[in-house]
Amino acid sequence: MTFKNFCFFSPAFKPGILLLLFFATLQVTAESKILIPAAPKLSAKSYFLQDFDSGRVLAEKNADAKLPPASLTKIMTVYIVFRELANGHLTLDEQVTVSKKAWRTPGSRMFIEVNKQVTVKDLLKGVIIQSGNDACVALAEHVAGDEATFAQLMNQHAQRLNMINTHFSNSMGLPDPEHYTTARDLAILTHALIDEFPDYYSWFAEKQFTYNNITQKNRNMLLWRDETVDGVKTGHTEAAGYCLVASAKRNNMRLISVVMGTDSENARANANQSLLNYGFRFFETHRLYKALEPLSETKVWKGEPQNVKLGLEKDLYVTIPRRHYKDLKANMTIDSKIVAPISKGQKLGTVNVSLSGEAVTDRPLVALDSVKEGSLFQRLYDEAMLMIQN
Repeated sequence: MTFKNFCFFSPAFKPGILLLLFFATLQVTAESKILIPAAPKLSAKSYFLQDFDSGRVLAEKNADAKLPPASLTKIMTVYIVFRELANGHLTLDEQVTVSKKAWRTPGSRMFIEVNKQVTVKDLLKGVIIQSGNDACVALAEHVAGDEATFAQLMNQHAQRLNMINTHFSNSMGLPDPEHYTTARDLAILTHALIDEFPDYYSWFAEKQFTYNNITQKNRNMLLWRDETVDGVKTGHTEAAGYCLVASAKRNNMRLISVVMGTDSENARANANQSLLNYGFRFFETHRLYKALEPLSETKVWKGEPQNVKLGLEKDLYVTIPRRHYKDLKANMTIDSKIVAPISKGQKLGTVNVSLSGEAVTDRPLVALDSVKEGSLFQRLYDEAMLMIQN
């Protein structure tokens, strides 16, 4: 019964009941409204906060501004070496001979020595933990022959990852007019690094590394402040300011935060901490459906078999305001007339997810198996049935 119908047609109507219903309506409206404060405003040139699993962007400022990345560049250098290891082109105990160029590289250093041999594993830790420019050059030369060729590899991988506003000219982040990236692109790269190389990624949480009897601490202050933070990389030059890409995982929810262009080490740590705390405090992430799990089944005309199971190619995660999981709704739309042959992975419908009437995400429903054409009799019979239906 609507409020209007009650007022005009109920013999039991009394003014006091009207007031009670009025205030009850206000209370329901207030409780159903989703209230989320704005993200913190940070003193940085650019920043970006994103959920790792769902991809939802929770906060951003100038996320596509092309800026010098300083040592955040090294995330790509390490990513490429990880891929070389995964492809069997390198091994961790493989020896790398240090060139004079690597030895002379200015800036932060691992303190490798010219003509000495260092393992790939030690050089990687020298880049990740000590931020050694000399280690970057040594790895770049070992992988690609020289640093210029390695920079080409960096740009090819940037294009493959759809880092559309990025261009690299060296392996470590020394200033160059043609060396730039964005907060959004760095989040894309960091996601790929964590997703593809979870075992190697654990090195980013190590707080110190000793090489050549010299112990250096990881410059990521958040590793000491917040036990849920497990990476990723700091950077600093005069042009770039103080930068930090951080990632943290709390209760199966991982966030990636990127802050570029702050004025001190403490400022970049504080800015990332503020972003991470905001994301974890006001949002939660849920996996709604597993990849390749049957969600529905539909008829296939002229096919053998005559039905096909439908599901998602990838896990479906959503990031929503906290305490609103019960308000999520999902529905499926399936193509009305599906005719064989059907290829595995072919889109045959859509899963739509909404929250309090607002669209959250949608994903294609795909065939989990192939369906070949049925026999001649089956095809003729189904053709006749379709004609009758039409």
